[in-house]
Amino acid sequence: MNWPLPPVLVVDDEKNMRLSLKSILAGEGYDLRLVESAEEALGALEKEEFLMVITDARLGGGMSGYQFLALACKKWPNTPFLMITAYATPKLAVEAIKAGAIDYLAKPFAPEELLHAVSRCAEFHRLKRDNASLRASVVEPYQIDQIIGQAPKMHELRQLIRSVAPTDATVLILGESGTGKELIAGALHSLSQRRQNNYIRINCAAIPENLLESELFGHEKGSFTGAVKQKLGRVEEAHGGTIFLDEIGDMSRPLQAKLLRFLEDGSFTRVGGNDELHVDVRLIAATNRDIIQAISQNNFREDLFHRLNVVQFRPPPLRERGNDIIVLVENFLQHFNATMNKHVRGVSAAARQKLLSYHWPGNVRELRNAIERAVILETTPEIQPASLPDFQLEGRLRKSDGFVIAANESLDVLMADFERQVINTTLENNRFNISKTAEQLKISRHALRYRMQRLNITDAEEEPPSAPGREG
Repeated sequence: MNWPLPPVLVVDDEKNMRLSLKSILAGEGYDLRLVESAEEALGALEKEEFLMVITDARLGGGMSGYQFLALACKKWPNTPFLMITAYATPKLAVEAIKAGAIDYLAKPFAPEELLHAVSRCAEFHRLKRDNASLRASVVEPYQIDQIIGQAPKMHELRQLIRSVAPTDATVLILGESGTGKELIAGALHSLSQRRQNNYIRINCAAIPENLLESELFGHEKGSFTGAVKQKLGRVEEAHGGTIFLDEIGDMSRPLQAKLLRFLEDGSFTRVGGNDELHVDVRLIAATNRDIIQAISQNNFREDLFHRLNVVQFRPPPLRERGNDIIVLVENFLQHFNATMNKHVRGVSAAARQKLLSYHWPGNVRELRNAIERAVILETTPEIQPASLPDFQLEGRLRKSDGFVIAANESLDVLMADFERQVINTTLENNRFNISKTAEQLKISRHALRYRMQRLNITDAEEEPPSAPGREG
């Protein structure tokens, strides 16, 4: 991974030596900080992270190079120290190594010797960064085939992912909770040119507002109470890869302004810092909020919305995906059978009807939980209605939304959808009893069966009875 390296700290009381070291190292692209005393070096180490420290053994004035080395190695054990001296002896070399130096160079030394020592530290630093970042971001790999469904909108969604993923376009995902926004973001990364680099996820709603900026952009030591050392931000960890900001609608407006600046050219400043830093990151954002309403209420910046909204994804809610409910159920059944060592072969017609008639305010996530519960409780070869939640509490969610009118649909289709919803809800309330449902709807059993057949609603009463002692 192409991580930017921290600077090298050079400690030497001779100006010419400092300038000579700077000439050698700067010529190879290393950033440097030059100080002339151990005391200055300790102050610099308190404020900043360094790739390594190069110090002379004999420093004029206060603390010697050996004293500095012994103190600094204890306080910053993960920072490599290289000692140089014009008075090299085997005894002094042993003392330097014992004090914590990784190497010892005798003056005069060839530039190649110094560059070799520094390049070893640079490689070690890159490996540490890569390993730490990989450990932090190890997640289950996302694949596009994890986005399951045969509804036309799902086919369109997968095709859009395949088209957008290879680009670096910023993406905004809008949709209800549980519709698979994180799966979309993960699939976009896994199909991108950045897939070998980090995929970093941040849930903006899960981090306190006063800490979110530090989490995102990092902070310098002492920038606030508890900032005992410099911290890299998640955008730096995502350098070369992708960062996914979930629930971005919960981000405060001041932080939205800083994110807007970051989106312009990848530049940012750590909390409490003055240096402008740059990273190469692709950003994907998501929210389940009504973003237009949030803008009208002055809770979300309109300019940030337009900057994020280069490509927009809108995964459909489960209630608009028709028979995809059963497709998903079969997939979840296979998964939970394997993980729980169960042998539930399928879903009874009555349970199937209960699943199809429910409006799923929690979408795919809620369906997954319902099937997990059913597999745990079921003792017959097929899931029965009694093993599913009764949905009485859940059914009160979003009821105030009323009937959802889909765009670009004819009146006949809308009326059929409404009729299907009314019959399904009434069947569920009457535990799928045809006679009671017909009586409540004030139509004959024959008329109800005709409408159910026309609307492709399963006749629950014609199914075989459930296992003894179970309600069907």
